[in-house]
Amino acid sequence: MTILYVHGFASAGSSGTATHLRNMLYENGVSVIAPDIPVSPLRAMEFIKKTVEEIKPELIIGTSMGAFYIEQIKGYPRILVNPSFHMARLLTFRGMKRHEFRNKREDGAKDFMVDKQMIAEYKEVEKNSFKNITSQEKELVWGLFGTHDKNVNCQPDFRKAYGASHFQLFEGEHYLNDAVLKKAVLPLVKQLLSI
Repeated sequence: MTILYVHGFASAGSSGTATHLRNMLYENGVSVIAPDIPVSPLRAMEFIKKTVEEIKPELIIGTSMGAFYIEQIKGYPRILVNPSFHMARLLTFRGMKRHEFRNKREDGAKDFMVDKQMIAEYKEVEKNSFKNITSQEKELVWGLFGTHDKNVNCQPDFRKAYGASHFQLFEGEHYLNDAVLKKAVLPLVKQLLSI
């Protein structure tokens, strides 16, 4: 079985979340694929769609920006952890500058610039959020939200689009740690994969 993990903003596939998931699920025969997502939002969506088509994961997990992207990947079970659905607005007010990657990237890149072009691309990608949500699609999507997340709060967006049946709160912040993964994310992963 395969999980595709899509990391958050200024991160990489080498993030602690991806590593912890891999270690926690290894003994269950689950492979966690966590590629570096392109910083360009348009290229990121293309990349994610292509990766999903190639590996056909049993489950997709996204955190923050990654959750924003995977909401649009229809037809697959998805866990959206602290999704950041309004990246353009968030970065316009808090992020128009150079950012250092928090985790090591495969291409060796150390930083990147958020500029007007990137904001415009986020706006373009955001136009496709919450489209074609059928009753079957609602059954495939779970939203997990940290009660102490001070970075983003997209709980109303999720509940409006997907309802409350797959909406869950967990004791934690925006960034996940080993304890939160074990308590909040892992049980749901195991339930969805029947392991």
